[in-house]
Amino acid sequence: MGHIERAAQLLRTCDGVLIMAGAGMGVDSGLPDFRGPEGFWRAYPPFRSLGLHLEDMSNPQWFYQDPPLAWGFFGHRYGLYTKATPHDGFRILLDIGRAKERAREGNKPSFFVFTSNVDGQFQRQGFEEDRIVECHGSIHFMQCTDCRLPQCREIYPAEDLDKIQVDETTMRASSVPQCRGCGTNVARPNILMFGDYGWLSERTDAQYERYEAFLAAQKGSKLAVVEFGAGLHVPTVRRQSEYIVSRGRSTGEYEASLVRVNPRESQTPKGDEYLGVDIGALEFMKSVEPHLQDVLTASSGG
Repeated sequence: MGHIERAAQLLRTCDGVLIMAGAGMGVDSGLPDFRGPEGFWRAYPPFRSLGLHLEDMSNPQWFYQDPPLAWGFFGHRYGLYTKATPHDGFRILLDIGRAKERAREGNKPSFFVFTSNVDGQFQRQGFEEDRIVECHGSIHFMQCTDCRLPQCREIYPAEDLDKIQVDETTMRASSVPQCRGCGTNVARPNILMFGDYGWLSERTDAQYERYEAFLAAQKGSKLAVVEFGAGLHVPTVRRQSEYIVSRGRSTGEYEASLVRVNPRESQTPKGDEYLGVDIGALEFMKSVEPHLQDVLTASSGG
């Protein structure tokens, strides 16, 4: 049995699906994954001459030292993310998740998303907010750069960021958003950055609580963990995927298998519960979809 057929068999026979997504998930939607310095500089050429890397720019220091440069970077990213259309792999995943839930007895939740991406692509496809953990936060939410005042402890939806004009030759913003709580401090995205001690985690903490409730509801179930585009450089998602499998094996709460989809870094730990597939997210979903038509049609009454 080939890798695609084996992956499809896992998806066909599982009770629930846990979708794990790193930066590579958005590549087929036209979004950069910033892989390595060259990948980052291809997306943002002005930073090459400055010798700045992703780790340098995704750092809260710029909101204090040079707010127009900080918002040049994040304002441009916001524009990329809001203009991008989720590729069809997102739709297929949602179809599978909903099919599993319709077929499942007892109204148990049957799919959840864990992602390090801050782009909001899953929500744009139609995944419900209460089924997603954004472990690094979201560019679609804001906070103050100084949280000492009570009114500045708020996490609020981003508004009017599309009005920020960015000079792409310098990557500097023409305007800088202000905190809506105090009206004086610079606002920043509610994103966990490198060296970040000011990130407000309350929104993501609530997501983790719902995530744990989902896992608790999988008691006695067979869970397919499908990971997309999660690299080794920032291994948050990869570690979480492997933790879910080992947790099920050690506690007996559920039975879990991991399918790691990554065109360059598909290596997995040893064991029958792990499968690496070295292709991109869209190609993978397009390849497994024909093998799952019985699941999709049976649960919809077709």
